[in-house]
Amino acid sequence: MSRDKKRAIVAKLVAHVEAEIATMAKAHADARQAATHEEAKPENDKDTRALEASYLAAGQAARVAELELAAKVLSGMELLTFGAATPVQASAIVTLEDEEGEATRYFFAPHGGGAKLEVDGETLVVVTPQSPLGTALLGRTQGDVIELRAKGRVRELTVADVW
Repeated sequence: MSRDKKRAIVAKLVAHVEAEIATMAKAHADARQAATHEEAKPENDKDTRALEASYLAAGQAARVAELELAAKVLSGMELLTFGAATPVQASAIVTLEDEEGEATRYFFAPHGGGAKLEVDGETLVVVTPQSPLGTALLGRTQGDVIELRAKGRVRELTVADVW
């Protein structure tokens, strides 16, 4: 697979994060408006609608800032070339095979975990180092076997390919 495909993956991931930014920015604006609207004025000392809306707006503003930073980091991420002995790290595309031989492909990135990206007719799932799978993959190489505990069971996954 080519470096152009990795660029396309990153572009789709950045677009995904930018869509989240737009959604959160609107939610922030709505919460801020709710906090300052005349109907939010407290009717008595127990009425906390405006205060709660202001807390919500502050949290959403923080999330917007977090997502904006993520978009910048992803846009500037170096796209590395991997070989069979190169350990998994940011910009790696990793193919994992389960016990039944079923393969799933992942894109290892610092942000955007859980996003499913469709590129050239192929679906890739974004995994971050903070996730259990990302933690298990970090530093592994082609041929390594990892154990992943999920939903009360242990799965063995083989790193079939890293590029």
